[in-house]
Amino acid sequence: MTSSDTAHTNLLGLPRPALEAFVAQLGSKPFRARQLMNWMYKRGASSFGEMTDLAKDFRARLAAVAEVRAPQIVSVQASADGTTKWLLRADEAQAFEMVFIPEADRGTLCISSQVGCALDCSFCATAQQGFNRNLSTAEIVGQVWLACRELEREDAIRGIAATQSDPEAAVAADGADERHVTNVVFMGMGEPLANFRNVVPALAILLDDFGFDLSRRRVTLSTSGLVPQIYKLAEETNVALAVSLHAPDDALRNELVPINRKHPIAELLQACWHYLDEQNGRSVTFEYVMLEGVNDSLAQARALARLLKGHPAKVNLIPFNPFPGTHFRRSAAPDIQRFRDELLQRGVLATIRRTRGDDIDAACGQLAGRVIDRTTVRLGSKTFGVAVQPQS
Repeated sequence: MTSSDTAHTNLLGLPRPALEAFVAQLGSKPFRARQLMNWMYKRGASSFGEMTDLAKDFRARLAAVAEVRAPQIVSVQASADGTTKWLLRADEAQAFEMVFIPEADRGTLCISSQVGCALDCSFCATAQQGFNRNLSTAEIVGQVWLACRELEREDAIRGIAATQSDPEAAVAADGADERHVTNVVFMGMGEPLANFRNVVPALAILLDDFGFDLSRRRVTLSTSGLVPQIYKLAEETNVALAVSLHAPDDALRNELVPINRKHPIAELLQACWHYLDEQNGRSVTFEYVMLEGVNDSLAQARALARLLKGHPAKVNLIPFNPFPGTHFRRSAAPDIQRFRDELLQRGVLATIRRTRGDDIDAACGQLAGRVIDRTTVRLGSKTFGVAVQPQS
């Protein structure tokens, strides 16, 4: 451990066992780690000087070797529907995005796990940017920490303004959409399971009683289908699992989600059912983006139902969200409804996702960030390069 300014340890990246080991190196007992987590995650503290129940000499030692540092905000965009998108700095040249979606009964934060993505899904704006690097655990956790702080600050400003200008409006605001983070979804930029070594510790902090203390049902990891990592995930954590399926057969999925060429649908589904068995989960959510004339026919709905009927599965139909340069078009609303009804009639639970934040390019599949592409071989090509192999 070094006390140089350039090597301060970011405590946001340390799950509780690692944080306990860290404070032990400073000559303190494990309970200090729990105190630190309480200050960071429950109170949003970033300065050790704020942590008044820690001994002064311990705070001084911490300040010499550690920090609490979230990603820096580059820009903020607000949608007409209340959705907020932040562009966050990865380094001087590139950035990644996170999105907050308020609803009446929840506040969902969509976070990123990579700068760009190497999986090359043809209908996703992130994939078209290429891939640069994985986000660190601190950068992943820091998104949630930062969003909680920003939303709390905005809430305080709104409350003061409403009370001063119109007390009745302040009371009415209590019934508005939830403006606090209640759910976290790994559905932003990147493939979470391709950054396994950093995502799993981040999940631990989100679930930890002394961390963000989120229920396992309120944390969702979405994957394009890295089958070996799904099996490994079942051994490491217990969160809700969502799978980007998007096609009912291998021929079409090979084109839309190229990782299918390596891990076809039957293999993927077997991994999903194993995950539920190991984690006593209720169901897997299968995400299915609706592309006009590509995957939205009633015959394809029937094929999808045959794949999933009798299994603990839920299908989330996602109206395609366009981005510059794409040749895909969104399925018509009546076609999406007919597709959903066909699944329901065949015993498969299905819902249609409400599009949020598309006026600021914050909807599903639209996150692009700012990426310097370092990908050497895309999964959409005939061979798989070393640069895009999932990390174990």
